[in-house]
Amino acid sequence: MLFPRNEAGPRDVRNEKVISYTDYDDVIARVYEYQQEHVFCYWDELSDDEKRALLDDLAEIDFALLGRLAAQVNESAPEHLEMEPAPYIAVPRNGENASCRQAVEIGSEYIARGTVAAFVVAGGQGSRLGFDGPKGKYPVGAVSRKPLFQIHAEKIAKYGKKYNTAIPWLIMTSPANHDEAVAFLQENDFFGLHRDEVMIFPQEMIPSLDAAGKLILATRSSIFKNPDGHGGSLTALHSSGALDFLKKRGIETISYFQVDNPLVKIVDPAFIGYHVQRDALVSSKAIRKAYPEEKVGVFVSIGDRIGVVEYSDLTDEQKNLRDAAGELRYCMGSIAIHLFDVDFVSSITAGEFSLPYHVARKKIEVCVENETREREGFKFEKFVFDALPLTERNIVVETVREDEFAPVKNRTGVDSVETARSLMSDLFRRWLHTRGIPLPDAVEVIEISPLCAVEPEDLDRAISIPERQEVYLSGECRSDE
Repeated sequence: MLFPRNEAGPRDVRNEKVISYTDYDDVIARVYEYQQEHVFCYWDELSDDEKRALLDDLAEIDFALLGRLAAQVNESAPEHLEMEPAPYIAVPRNGENASCRQAVEIGSEYIARGTVAAFVVAGGQGSRLGFDGPKGKYPVGAVSRKPLFQIHAEKIAKYGKKYNTAIPWLIMTSPANHDEAVAFLQENDFFGLHRDEVMIFPQEMIPSLDAAGKLILATRSSIFKNPDGHGGSLTALHSSGALDFLKKRGIETISYFQVDNPLVKIVDPAFIGYHVQRDALVSSKAIRKAYPEEKVGVFVSIGDRIGVVEYSDLTDEQKNLRDAAGELRYCMGSIAIHLFDVDFVSSITAGEFSLPYHVARKKIEVCVENETREREGFKFEKFVFDALPLTERNIVVETVREDEFAPVKNRTGVDSVETARSLMSDLFRRWLHTRGIPLPDAVEVIEISPLCAVEPEDLDRAISIPERQEVYLSGECRSDE
């Protein structure tokens, strides 16, 4: 890496010839000190506005941090840690049990006190779906084609009505989609949620580096940056003022989820009840891995702490290890659904502490000789699950995959729009069956609006399902013609 090592320190450029620009001499000097002056290669071709834009971009960069990250790229992979499968609260195999019923009671009372907020990470674009715009705008409803943002907003509205309380909604975007996401939500009047209970803010960005440890030009007058990962969401809660927003409203627990999962139970009384009952600072939902090679992180215990180990960091032996009953030992897969204690998030974000950055080698589109070309480079991002082992008060709760996990990541195939819509329809079929509501054979696809129900018990047993191929039950629990 050509980026200076932290221990060596920046070089002295007092006797070197450097460019200059009024009010930006300190920024320019820092660029030269850290051997990144190649970013000025188009300087003489830039307009004054472009020069200022480039210098403003550079002024925001923490060069010392980038120096440490450049060094991290060359570090050898850490040795495999001594770990065991994490303990977890299992799904009752024969319906609800006494423990689950108690958790639901505790969680319901806690929610009704107005102590829970929803927090969706929504920084992604829909490019992999063949969609131009924020992923939250993608029309995923199995029949209604409602966008993801609307499905989540209507769930929050229904939970609020059900528990007679206000549930604030935090939305973290990225600089790439922030303005469009805000405009979309405003145009749709936040899908019925009160504007004062919604807060939208972008996550932070961090420069990528090329294979030589150099900053990358996205254009002649801008630095290529990537979002700092879902782990950056906790930092963004602090820097955006969202934590103060929550504390003023008496919020104690943040329900964290990702925008591309339309099945998520955003305010789940059982999950919240276990969280409160165990006095946890962080709680996580998990699904049972379908097969050893499934590419999901797994929950593990390292000493007295629970964390997540990425799929790629497990040995083949660990992936395939089974217990006496023939079940996978490392069986609990992470699905990015967590509960965070507000004071805990404050404690780990108020000072200089930061979750660690992870390095990913990627193909990056760069500006070279006034053309966009693809080059090898390194992106750096934080993972939210790295916050888990920061506390001993950390629990894992199993959930049923088919009930709560339908990620919309691909246009076709696994984890696609097709599979999500199918899983949604199947879930609603099970709800109707649970309530003893007959479903005509003619119905091939059914969708139930969150305004109608977020749990099976919300459905009126007297509902009559029409004989049509596609049925949508609206907010009044009536079929829309």
